[in-house]
Amino acid sequence: MRKLIDLHLHLDGSVPVATVKKLMKEHNMPALSDEELRQELSVDSSCKSLDQFLEKFALPNKLMQTRHDLETIVYDLLVELKQQGLVYVEIRFAPQLHTKKGLTQEDAIEAVISGLNKFLADQKKQKTLPELHAGLILCLMRFADNQKQNMETVKLAKKFLGKGVVGLDLAGAEGPIPNIKYKSFFDKAKKLDVPYTIHAGEADGPDSIRQALAMGAKRIGHGIRCTEDPELTQELIKKQIVLECCATSNMNTKAFDQIDSYPIKKLLHKGMKVTLNSDDMTVSNTNLPHEYKLLEQQTNLTPAEETTLYLNAVDAAFTTPDEKIRLRALIQK
Repeated sequence: MRKLIDLHLHLDGSVPVATVKKLMKEHNMPALSDEELRQELSVDSSCKSLDQFLEKFALPNKLMQTRHDLETIVYDLLVELKQQGLVYVEIRFAPQLHTKKGLTQEDAIEAVISGLNKFLADQKKQKTLPELHAGLILCLMRFADNQKQNMETVKLAKKFLGKGVVGLDLAGAEGPIPNIKYKSFFDKAKKLDVPYTIHAGEADGPDSIRQALAMGAKRIGHGIRCTEDPELTQELIKKQIVLECCATSNMNTKAFDQIDSYPIKKLLHKGMKVTLNSDDMTVSNTNLPHEYKLLEQQTNLTPAEETTLYLNAVDAAFTTPDEKIRLRALIQK
């Protein structure tokens, strides 16, 4: 089995369907047929935009408002990821989205860490190798009126750094409010020594990537639209900026239109630090093994190129030097 690393995976977009069913029952919500559930949770080829894609997060977020919900979801997701062959994952979520029923942001973070720690403890007991290790990335949200909540997320990332949390991100609908408007939060993160990645170059074009660079990002969530600007592409290569590419998701949101010309292979050969990730497993009805198979079939991605993608992910991971040694050893076995 491949030893896989996913650096770009959203918790609310990747809630296992079986877990959704279980939690809906616990919350006494009306039961849905499998087809109705699929329509609520996943997009299909008729999806026209990132905004339409984001509509599929409504039901999962209703099921992510208690400590028990959050613990259950992260635990079940990690079990699923381990079965897929992952050895390291960074799971991202926005604590401010989980405060609708009385939880604070801190409560939400503690609940997700609790689910993560329970998984790690059970994995140790079961002695199943190789182990799956995980870190949490806290997302700031692109809303018009949430400056207070975003700054709280930055401070909580510092508080829980090294205790489960590994970094920060900026997520949400691209376009209405440009990335650069959030620069002050990332200036604060830099002062606090909290690593961060920023979503850019997905629904919005190359300029959003330039703004992310001006904000000090060393990793870009998606970034695939750099291909529209050769000068920017060269700058990313020169600075060794890492792109967290998500192929199926980019097709779903129309950030890129043809899978057979998806440029990850081309960028790799130009010297770009690209990685392959799943983004939203449930919304896109995908997983990381499927993403690799898809690019093998559609773009002739080779085993040697895949190894480079794995090693790029190790280099870019928000983790310790010892963990990077473990991951390189697993990949190069």
